[in-house]
Order: sequence, then structure tokens, then C-alpha cells
Amino acid sequence: MSGTAADPRYAAPRAAPRRRMRLSWSDPLLRNLFWQVVVIGGVVLLVWYLVGNTSRNLQARHIATGFRFLTQSAAIPIGESPIPYTPSVSTYGRALLIGILNTLRVSVIGVVLATVLGTLIGIGRLSKNFLLAKFTALYVEVLRDIPVLLQLFFWYGLLQHLPGTRQALHPIAGVFLSNRGIKLPWVDWERGDTGAVVAFVLGAVLTWLWSRRAAARQARTGVRPATWPVALLLLVVFPVAVWAALGAPFSLDVPALHGFNFQGGITLSPEFAALLVGLVIYTSSYIAEIVRSGIEAVAQGQWEAAFALGLPHGIVLRQIVLPQALRVIVPPMTSQYLNLIKNSSLAVAIGYQDIVSIAGTTLNQTGQAIEGVAIIMAVYLTFSLSISAFMNWYNAHIALVER
Repeated sequence: MSGTAADPRYAAPRAAPRRRMRLSWSDPLLRNLFWQVVVIGGVVLLVWYLVGNTSRNLQARHIATGFRFLTQSAAIPIGESPIPYTPSVSTYGRALLIGILNTLRVSVIGVVLATVLGTLIGIGRLSKNFLLAKFTALYVEVLRDIPVLLQLFFWYGLLQHLPGTRQALHPIAGVFLSNRGIKLPWVDWERGDTGAVVAFVLGAVLTWLWSRRAAARQARTGVRPATWPVALLLLVVFPVAVWAALGAPFSLDVPALHGFNFQGGITLSPEFAALLVGLVIYTSSYIAEIVRSGIEAVAQGQWEAAFALGLPHGIVLRQIVLPQALRVIVPPMTSQYLNLIKNSSLAVAIGYQDIVSIAGTTLNQTGQAIEGVAIIMAVYLTFSLSISAFMNWYNAHIALVER
């Protein structure tokens, strides 16, 4: 056994001893515990009083409470229904489910489109092209200063003033613009198409796993296995092979004018199109500024070092600058996603039947105001918490890990 003393610099740090609470008002631990109990007790008493007072008032006015109305037949006409619905036959619960799906549809599509458009506008603001930089700056400054509700009215009024079906605008083959909405070609979905989509999703998961394995091997050995052949095989060859094995079905349902209306294709109603365009354009103006500020937050030396290596501008932006800028961009981007989802509640102003519109009609017919508002709050709370949880996970995933 060596007689040399251990270097105190390498000794493991010891935790500070925990101080016990004393039954004395001069003890800060006791005072903190006391005030926390007082605050929590006050909140509980306030909630108890409000619930009791509300219950007594509802009983005095003979207003029923509870969610039993969800099983009653709903006399609500719904124009856009992603699932089968029959007025006066389907229940209020099914009607509210349609409202949730309609809200989810415009929110998901809006988040994706606003992210793409906002990123392009934000990069355009940093362009050395004078015309592009000034145009994108004008886009941001004008659209951010106009309330989103006015923009929704503008786009809805513009779509409503399109010509009728017989005089519909026909900019490209298979696309018609009229006051009844936008008609687009759509794929006749068959079993082979479903199989190809499932194969593509499975291939994307396997590609991600292979990429992680390649990154781990690179961290151990310094050599990264090629990932593009595996990605090509799993994302292209595998889905095409499954699609071909199931018959290779492919046929487009192209809309055509028959009589006084269109037949075939898919229809984007004026309400949905106006809501989607308004939310995407308004939100993308804020996302553009977030992307611009995130890129400018990257040190100028990163650009100079990359250009000194002879890398082209596009590769420098995609491979060096944007990955670093994401750590600045993601947190404020989460707020814009939440704003877009909450702004979708303005759909009631232009007649799009989302959860707010259908729940409002439900509580007017049933008198269940508290339950209706509670459902709306629960839906938006669930959407917001889900987006926040995913973005927090992604932010932690791309964060720098110190060794």
C-alpha cells in the first residue's frame, strides 16, 4: 500500500449536509413551507367555491350538467367532413370529432407550409440579390403589421369573387378555380398505393436507424459508413418493389365540368383555402425573421472558414450554418407553431367548421356552455402540449453535448 497522500484536487466532491427544519418562525425553511401551504390552500378553497357556486346556479335554473349530450343526435349541418356524418342521425360526439379533425388538418398542413415558406423568405432576406432581399423584407414588414383576421377576410373575399363554375379559371390542366373552391386532381387510392406508403414509412425508420449506427461508428473509429446506398434502397427501391408487387396501380381522378358542377378530383373549399393561405402567409412572416436572426447568430468565422476551404455557398448554408442556427431557431419557432394552432380558431369568422364553430353550435343547441367551452380548451391544450413536447425533445436532440 502506497504511503503517498491522495491529491485533494482529484477527490470526489462531497454533498453538503442537509439542514433540518427547526420549529421556529426565524427558520426560513419553516416560513417557506408555511406560505406554500397557505397559497395552495387558498387556491383549493377558491376552486371549491367557484365549483359549488356554479353548481347551485345551474340547479336553480334547471340546467343539466355533464357530457351525456354527446350521445344525442346532432342537428348540425357540416359541409366538410373527413369521416361519414349524417345530420339528425349522427351524435354530437361525432360532430365534435369532425371539428377536431378539421382543426388538426388545417394546423398540420399550415405548420408544414409555413415552415417551408418562412425558411425560404428568411434565407432570401440575407441574399446578395438586391431585388430578392428587398422583396422578402417588404413581405415580412407588410404581412406582420396586418392583423391575421383581416388577412383571412381578404383571402376569403378574394376566393368568393372568383367566377362561377361554368366560367372557372383553368390555369393548368386538371386545376379549376371558382367561387365553389379549388378543384385538384387526386390519386385513385388502391391497395398497392397503401402498401407503397407503408413500405416508405418502414424504410424511413430503417434509414434513420442506419444513420444513427453510422454516426456511432464514426464516433468510435473516425470512419463513417456510406448511408446513401442504404437510403436509396429503403426509400426508393423497396417502396417501388412493393408497389409493383401489388399490381402497380396508378390512375388520376381528374376533375371535369359536367352540367353546373365539377365531378372527380378533390375539392378545397373557399373557407378551408382562405384559412390555410391566411395562416401560412401570416405565420411565415414571423418564421422568416426567426430564421434570419438564427442564421445571423452564427459566427462570421464559420462562413469564412468554410469559404476558405472552397465550399460552395449552398453547401455552407445547408451543412454548416443551418445546423448551428437550429439551436437558436427552434425555441421561438415553437411559439409560432402554437400561435398558428390557436389562430386557427378564427376559422369561425369565415365559416370554416373547426372545433370552435361546431362546439359553439353544439352549446347553443344543448345549452351545455360549460362543457362546450371545456372541450374547446381541452382540444387546444392537448394540441399545444403535444407540439411543445415534440419541439422540446427535438431541441434537446440537437443540443451540443459537452464531453
